[in-house]
Amino acid sequence: MAKQKTISKDIPLAEITLRRYEKPANLSERELVRKLCLSIGLLQPGDSRDVVVDVLNVLIKSRKGQRQLTSDEVCSLVIEDRRNLKLPMLGIASSNIRRQLKRLKDSLLVEKRLNAYRIAENSNLIEVFEDKIEKILLPSISSRIKDYLKRIDEL
Repeated sequence: MAKQKTISKDIPLAEITLRRYEKPANLSERELVRKLCLSIGLLQPGDSRDVVVDVLNVLIKSRKGQRQLTSDEVCSLVIEDRRNLKLPMLGIASSNIRRQLKRLKDSLLVEKRLNAYRIAENSNLIEVFEDKIEKILLPSISSRIKDYLKRIDEL
């Protein structure tokens, strides 16, 4: 059987996944961050590889002290948190932590400055979401989808 040729590879300019869950009530700190990760597509439902939750949680905690963390510091704090919560030590390789940091950076929640990471502008997460995602990313994606819809309607 002949191998099928790839004509082109469609690479999105931007993408976002949003999910709606029940209102947050009686959830632990980690579970709240986990639901946020699920809600904005950083974690898939049923995914057991959830170290991104710990990476984001470490950065959220560091924001309170206005600290920026290197990837090595994030890795150490993630290991410490997972150990304290008696979670399996999965996904804690420094290369994976750096990949999760990049995903958080790509999601616009986290920024890198001088080789260290922090929540964008050390702001509250609600402000980051409103300013970066609701006001910039969503309108941009929505507008492009409308371009495709208009063009299809012209056919």
